[in-house]
Amino acid sequence: MIPANEINYVDEMKNFNFPLAKSLKLKQIMGYEKHRIVEGEVCVSDLAVHGLQYLFDQGLLRKEDIDALILVTQSPDYFMPATSNVIQSRLNLKNDMFCLDINQGCAGFVIGLIQAFLMLEQDSINKVVLINGDVLSRKVSSKDRNSWPLIGDAASITIVEKSDAETVTYANLKMDGKNHTALIIPAGGFRTPSTSETSVMEDVGDNNFRSQDNLKMDGAAVFNFVQTEVPPMIEDLLGFSGINKEELDFYLFHQPNKFMLEKLADKLRIPYEKMPNNIVSNFGNASGVTIPTNITFNLGDKLLNNSYRVCLAGFGVGLTWSSMVMDLSQLDFCKMINF
Repeated sequence: MIPANEINYVDEMKNFNFPLAKSLKLKQIMGYEKHRIVEGEVCVSDLAVHGLQYLFDQGLLRKEDIDALILVTQSPDYFMPATSNVIQSRLNLKNDMFCLDINQGCAGFVIGLIQAFLMLEQDSINKVVLINGDVLSRKVSSKDRNSWPLIGDAASITIVEKSDAETVTYANLKMDGKNHTALIIPAGGFRTPSTSETSVMEDVGDNNFRSQDNLKMDGAAVFNFVQTEVPPMIEDLLGFSGINKEELDFYLFHQPNKFMLEKLADKLRIPYEKMPNNIVSNFGNASGVTIPTNITFNLGDKLLNNSYRVCLAGFGVGLTWSSMVMDLSQLDFCKMINF
């Protein structure tokens, strides 16, 4: 689910206290073009309910077949209850099912898939709905040019079910909480509750303005983390699986920005055409949802009849990084839906 509200970077440059020429240079290097942002008070549950109802109406999914619902998000509707329960209620799903919220970001889609596969090991669970969604634009300062041009809102729905096919999926996962402040919203939780003081906008350097209630990103730290930690993670996974880089058709990674992905492809010695980097340019960075958006936007209908061996990877907030090698083959549907 992609919000219909589309904003162009050029139209927003006037909001940044920054020379026009430098803004245009950033546009070229980072891949800033346009991004999709929710309007008003739209929440993750709204995107999820809209998408699931579409699947029900199209006969692609039946309510009674859902045995578990996993929601991966950093922007829940409430502190409590879990937003997965809110979605269950709004769609009047059966009571005999497992609802679970996972608080994860950039690696969240891969982590959600790992959790879904583990759930399918249970005899009573045959079909899992994995929802990955975020509306983090509501927590990003529109006067912070380091974060605002990148941010996007979106949600994805992935149906994971048991199969008799003899395929193997490989995955790994790493976390480093010591560097959790590299990507953080400082205020709003119980540690530092939101107050009138935390909402005050301040010049945080180089004419960027944000409050403690807004997303804070240490861009240099995140870039160094990705370039240092992601390549060995991919190499380790391929070594464990016995699969060569050349055997993979695509590397469908989380997309922080064009520049970071090009540098990552260079480091891994992967051709750019095998690692698409066009999601931030067209939709913005919706955290882990960039991976299923990447799959749908760049492969889409091709997945209805063809088979591809791909590597998925997510990396960011936490700090967390995870990757997976799997076969994407002859899906029943693979569509982008506007909200």
